[in-house]
Amino acid sequence: MHIKITKDGPYHISGKVPLQIQEIVPNKKGESWEWKEGKTFETENEYDLCRCGQSKNKPFCDDSHLRVRFNGEETASRLPYAKQAEKMEGQTLELSDAEHLCAFARFCDAHGQIWGQMEQTEIPEAHDLVIREAGHCPSGRLVAQDRKTQQALEPEFELSIGLVEDPSEDCSGGLWVRGGITIESADGHIYETRNRITLCRCGESGNKPFCDGTHASMKFKDGLG
Repeated sequence: MHIKITKDGPYHISGKVPLQIQEIVPNKKGESWEWKEGKTFETENEYDLCRCGQSKNKPFCDDSHLRVRFNGEETASRLPYAKQAEKMEGQTLELSDAEHLCAFARFCDAHGQIWGQMEQTEIPEAHDLVIREAGHCPSGRLVAQDRKTQQALEPEFELSIGLVEDPSEDCSGGLWVRGGITIESADGHIYETRNRITLCRCGESGNKPFCDGTHASMKFKDGLG
């Protein structure tokens, strides 16, 4: 399974990658808390997903990037995640945080924010919350690690792509790429393969090809949710 970023064009997906809606569901306090799977799309062995945000056939490309003269220049760092992230140490866990990868899903804000929970990971409830909140982060901005073993505590995903829907913010989010799918840039660079990452699909991220949460401020809507 492979994602090829085309120059100023769509994401070309190969390998019959499953595609379904993934909706952010809040708790009673209005905090992002669960993921709810929605519609599954029929996909071929190869298909193109819109990257400019202008397709009339979302999530698929309809060549609108040509009409709007989309500039899809990739500006994101190509350094490995470990070299981009800052580390915070708790009693039982470490938290790696690459803030510029934030896709504004806000799972890290629940129950007083993950960074506050890191200060009390010797308490089982706080320990478990850190792992949960980091693991729910779709962009992989946050990664929890066991302090003794240095093992990354990552959720297990099947290789797939999720179309993020965010009803609380009245918008649609990025492409949630899961399970370690290879992503190739327009110029042939292979980005670091990660368990989870989010790609921009509103066309306006300042950190292309990755999502930077701009979809929320511009109220991007794909019409699918």
